[in-house]
Amino acid sequence: MSSLIDIHCHILPGVDDGAKHMEESIAMAKEALEQGVYTIVATPSHMNGKHHNFKKEILKYVKDLNNRLVEEEVPLTVLPGQCIRINGDLLDSFESGHLLEMNVNSGYVMIELPQNHLPQYMSQLIYDLQLKGYRPILVHPEKHAQFIYEPDALYELVKKGLLVQVSTDSVIGKNSRKVQKFVHEMIEANLTHFIGTEAGDRSSYTFQAAVKEIRKKYGNATVYYYLENATLMTKGETVLGDEPIRMKKKKRILGII
Repeated sequence: MSSLIDIHCHILPGVDDGAKHMEESIAMAKEALEQGVYTIVATPSHMNGKHHNFKKEILKYVKDLNNRLVEEEVPLTVLPGQCIRINGDLLDSFESGHLLEMNVNSGYVMIELPQNHLPQYMSQLIYDLQLKGYRPILVHPEKHAQFIYEPDALYELVKKGLLVQVSTDSVIGKNSRKVQKFVHEMIEANLTHFIGTEAGDRSSYTFQAAVKEIRKKYGNATVYYYLENATLMTKGETVLGDEPIRMKKKKRILGII
């Protein structure tokens, strides 16, 4: 476990709600190294109503950051990625060259849902992406209210081939006890494939804490499952995954997630 990969991180400076400047990016890289992470996929937000980060720009930002890391003698590698808010024009945006696969040519694409609802076209979008040869990874569904109250909706999407990344903050309970409980139910139901910090500054980098929590609850095999999938994904190889299990619908207390 000498070289870990964080597949979701807002380490690029000044492009979204993550690192504000290059010095903060360097500090995040140093913190990642302290936690055993030697590779980070930079995944700036795109089309989320606030930020636009197109493929060409991201590739330049990643190159600039990697050059600076070499200058500072920080032995961490940043790979290019993008966290894309789904919309009806997503496939056209790929055709236009605006969207970026994880590590450029892996075939994996990181997608994010609108905050308040699950679009009716979600199943069709997964199918259409797969038809074009892409493998969609949905970020932090454990923070999405509709999935918490209707876990079957997530199960059906995973059955169709959707991959899932959960936040390390959720694993350790930083996002709320309710989200933590749900994320562990997801893990037990084989509805997760990756972990990622989603960190935007040094203090929010919780990779190692999540690894410890997963090891404590599920053992080393589950830890290696997530770490291996991160490696396979960045190489464009097929990730691991067990058959998803339908989660029991539980009476959940309404309220703020």
